[in-house]
Amino acid sequence: MKILVINGPNINMLGIREPEVYGRQTYAELCEMIQVYAAENGVTVELYQSNHEGDLVDTIQQAYGVFDGIVINPAAYTHTSVAILDALKACGIPAVEVHISDVEKREAFRQISYVREYCEKTICGHGFAGYTEAIDYLMNRHQM
Repeated sequence: MKILVINGPNINMLGIREPEVYGRQTYAELCEMIQVYAAENGVTVELYQSNHEGDLVDTIQQAYGVFDGIVINPAAYTHTSVAILDALKACGIPAVEVHISDVEKREAFRQISYVREYCEKTICGHGFAGYTEAIDYLMNRHQM
């Protein structure tokens, strides 16, 4: 199984950015955790992060026919990007939306998620563990 993990804007600033919300672990630590977990479970994983909406759309489109699942944390684009939603729909790859913080308990504007319309599952507020939960979901789905 091959999974693409996509992270949107400012995720590269983990450990620095609002540690009271996102914790003190860094993006490099997140990547390492995901890679180790995937390897332990026989999953090939590719990680991608960008602060640019078009780059995220391009990456999703390029995943067509290559990946069996997508784990996506669109970050701020969650609440604004129809383009990312449309790319996910166009590719038809099973996807799980992940948020490190519990967006459901945050500002009103964070209650809107465009990608949720397409994603099969949403995991919020589980910190970095949300990514491994998403991988588990996609692995279990793939085995059905």
